[in-house]
Amino acid sequence: MLHITYNRDQIIHLNLSQEIPKPLEEGRTLNMTYSVKWSPTEVSYAQRFNVYLDYYFFENEIHWFSILNSIMMVIFLTGLVSMILMRTLRNDYAKYARENDDMETLEKDVIEESGWKLVHGDVFRPPQNLALLSAVVGTGAQLAILVLLVIISAYLWRMYTRRGAIITTSIVCYALTSFISGYVSGGLYSRNAGENWIKSMVLTASFFPFLCFGIGFVLNSIAIFYESITVIPLGTIVVVFVIWLFISLPLSFLGTVVGRNWSGTPDNPCRVKNIPRPIPEKKWYLRPSVISLVGGLLPFASIFIEMYFVFASLWNYMVHYYVYGFMLLVFIVLIIVTVCVTILGTYFLLNAENYHWQWTSFFSAASTALYVYLYAIYYYHAKTRMSGLFQTSFYFGYTLMFCLGVGILCGAVGYLGSNLFVRRIFRNIKCD
Repeated sequence: MLHITYNRDQIIHLNLSQEIPKPLEEGRTLNMTYSVKWSPTEVSYAQRFNVYLDYYFFENEIHWFSILNSIMMVIFLTGLVSMILMRTLRNDYAKYARENDDMETLEKDVIEESGWKLVHGDVFRPPQNLALLSAVVGTGAQLAILVLLVIISAYLWRMYTRRGAIITTSIVCYALTSFISGYVSGGLYSRNAGENWIKSMVLTASFFPFLCFGIGFVLNSIAIFYESITVIPLGTIVVVFVIWLFISLPLSFLGTVVGRNWSGTPDNPCRVKNIPRPIPEKKWYLRPSVISLVGGLLPFASIFIEMYFVFASLWNYMVHYYVYGFMLLVFIVLIIVTVCVTILGTYFLLNAENYHWQWTSFFSAASTALYVYLYAIYYYHAKTRMSGLFQTSFYFGYTLMFCLGVGILCGAVGYLGSNLFVRRIFRNIKCD
């Protein structure tokens, strides 16, 4: 039976149901019949999608509580960072600025002195794999602007009511914001005295798109093998490649050139010494690897509840995500928490006289993606009924693509925040 509801000359909803099921028997002829029932409704055409929205699921007390909990976390972390900036660093400045003409006291201070000021001659030393760091930081900055634009667009224009609208908007916005990745990457690479800027430019333009293309190629091959309707048509692949080749790539190259010339002048507050300073042995919890792993816990905690709703809308049947106002708040909270946690980790690392803060700050924030992927593994076993190579590969493949984007985005935000912090504290000291 077809039950069709309409408003004037527009169909609002269609429901297909069966009334008297009959068993299938070999050799038996079945008469196929159907009936149609038309019912008028006051629901407008613009509101036809509301029947698929689960208001109780998305707007319950737990969702509101998670937002409140995240906001309280932001207040706590910003207060903690403010205390470090206003109290701890002020005491450090007072100690480092103290001048004593007594040679004996001065020698004693030199022997006992320790802390982040001692690495002023190495803290701005260019990191290893500078081209790769510049590429991922530039790409992460682009992804942050991209996510913000897509969330705002989805909230204002109700994109969830149109099939494929969010994916299409994401691809177009990614191409149009490629200038940002090139600009950030080019400026970062040039400020650190990078010599092979063409390598950095190519990496920035192709690193993340080629990662996504590689994962998509594998998943599409599996879909073709299983003759699934989820196969991405060749025409769609060609269109996406053309958009990248003729829009994203040139804008990224242009951004790199502009970034090198406008923001690529080295302006380090302290001079880099010729001989690297040896890094002393410290406690195990002050090692870069430990700081990197711990750094992603609080950012993940701030988005943990929202991840449940996002995964439910992605992998559950007939669950459509529409509360993009919540997502916008959670995204802002994630950015603030990531910056605060990374600044704390960078301060502890420098205070341990370890000046390798660039990659540590990036991985400290990017490790959020690791915890998201671990949560995805739990969600797969506890909340879904997927099985077999096809479903498993699609779930973990697209989740891997999602987590790579989250990791690069958070890593770039963490690095940029730490970079501002490091420049700020070393600008206020007297370097020899």
